[in-house]
Amino acid sequence: MTRRDLLSGAAAAVLGSSLTRAQAQHVHLLVAQDKSTGGPYKPKFLNDHEFATVRRLSELIMPADDVSPSAVEAGAPEFIDLLASGNPELGRIYTGGLGWLDYEMKRRYGAPFVPAAAGQQTEVLDAIAYRKDAPGDLAPGIEFFDWVRKMVVDAFYTSPIGFKDLGYMGNKGMTTFEVPAEAIAYAVKRSGL
Repeated sequence: MTRRDLLSGAAAAVLGSSLTRAQAQHVHLLVAQDKSTGGPYKPKFLNDHEFATVRRLSELIMPADDVSPSAVEAGAPEFIDLLASGNPELGRIYTGGLGWLDYEMKRRYGAPFVPAAAGQQTEVLDAIAYRKDAPGDLAPGIEFFDWVRKMVVDAFYTSPIGFKDLGYMGNKGMTTFEVPAEAIAYAVKRSGL
C-alpha cells in the first residue's frame, strides 16, 4: 500500500467516522517519519497560518495537565494536516472552517484567531462549542469546531502519549481477567437491579 493510498483511506474513514486505531497509528507513523529528518514538521496541506491556527486550537481543546502533555505534543496538528493532504473534502472542511474562524475573529476583535488574546479566542470557541442550534452566522463555525474537536481528540488518544494517558498496555495474554468492582457497581446501578 502506498503512502498516498494509506492517507486517502484514513481520511475517508475520518469523513465516515470510522477511523480505526490501526489507521490512526499509521498516520502517526508517517508523521514521525517526516519528523525524522531532524527539522520541524513541514505542513503538507495547510499553509503556515492555517497550521498555526490548528496548533492553537489543539492546545485549547486538549491542553497539558498534571497527567499528560497537550494534543500539540501528541502530534494532533500534524495528524490533521497529513489527513487533509490525503483527501480534498477534508481539506475543504479545514480551509473553509479556518477561514470562517479568522473572519469571525476579525469581525469581533479586528484580528485573526492566532494573534488574538486568549480570552477572545475562548469567547469565540465558547459560542460555537457543543451547540446544535445557533444563529445562521455561527452555523459554519459550529460544524467546523465539531470536526476539529473530534479530530484533535482522536489524534491525541491514538498517539503514544494518548495510550500512556489511558494506561493502554497493548494486547497481552492474561491468565485471568477480573472485572473491576467499579465497573460492576456502575452496571448494576444503571440496570436498576
